Amino acid sequence: MAIIDRVKYDGPADVLVWKFPQDNLSWGTQVIVNQAQEAIFFKGGEALDVLGPGTHTLRTANIPLLRKLIQAPFGGDTPFTAEVYYVNKAVNMDVKWGTNNPIPIQDPKFNVFIPVRAFGQFAIQIADSKSFVTQLSATNPQFTADQLSNYFRGVLLTKAKDYIAETMVKEKVNLLEISAHLEAMSSAIQEKLGGDFAKYGVKLVNFYLNSIDVPEDDDTVIRLKKALADKAELDILGDKYQQKRTLDVMEKAAGNPGGGAGAGMGAGLGLGAGLGMGQMMAGAMGGMNQGGAGAAGAAGAAGAKFCAACGKPLAAAAKFCAECGAKIG
Repeated sequence: MAIIDRVKYDGPADVLVWKFPQDNLSWGTQVIVNQAQEAIFFKGGEALDVLGPGTHTLRTANIPLLRKLIQAPFGGDTPFTAEVYYVNKAVNMDVKWGTNNPIPIQDPKFNVFIPVRAFGQFAIQIADSKSFVTQLSATNPQFTADQLSNYFRGVLLTKAKDYIAETMVKEKVNLLEISAHLEAMSSAIQEKLGGDFAKYGVKLVNFYLNSIDVPEDDDTVIRLKKALADKAELDILGDKYQQKRTLDVMEKAAGNPGGGAGAGMGAGLGLGAGLGMGQMMAGAMGGMNQGGAGAAGAAGAAGAKFCAACGKPLAAAAKFCAECGAKIG
């Protein structure tokens, strides 16, 4: 087996750990470590020496732990076996997270359970390479940021969901107001999660709640939005709201004369209109009758001896002969 004389890794930024594929090294092998990288030597599953950025020629001084373990003579190209893992220590800024399923939370303002979703991102940095590789990467030849996100998804979602629910219920923050609290909630969740990440040699650099919303097609959400729209209309119209609602219902029913309840309502509207017209005609006829009665009263007053208005005696009407027309008396 050929001895490896140069070890190096140049890979994508989302790869956090990469294992060099060969393990046949020697005193004299060059190990090149880029900026924001560390190279860890493993022997028998045990993490030993760590090399930082730079070009390193292997010798007893720079890998003393491995030197003691392998007990190989120093000098020349004496071979030995060891595994080399490269660890990316750059800050990974764009690790996505989100709830797979909505969280049922009771809204403190409307007292109904609504399905809440949350989405965001966080940034991580490997702070302890040995701890990270031994606990998470293990024997995997490669470990990515997506694998890290999946690994922490359970604890992340549990604590994020608990805190969102706690904030909404205990602090009485409803869904319509929660966007104003995202920054404070993000900081609080980051603090709660920091210890869980640190156990595995990972620093949680930042954590963001980008949005908290609800599915638009959920039945509860649809009914709640309808109720809020009706309430807003009531607040705007005030006393005229009930009148408008009645007119809307009547208009809708009248526009559906096809049958059933719509036909009944349409017929009712027609009957109502007919009754209204009948009442108008009756009023007009009543006025005419009153006018006739007045005329008859006036005619009757013509044969009276006293004035109906002032009570003075009325002059007797002259009488004439029906034959010759001469005045009598």
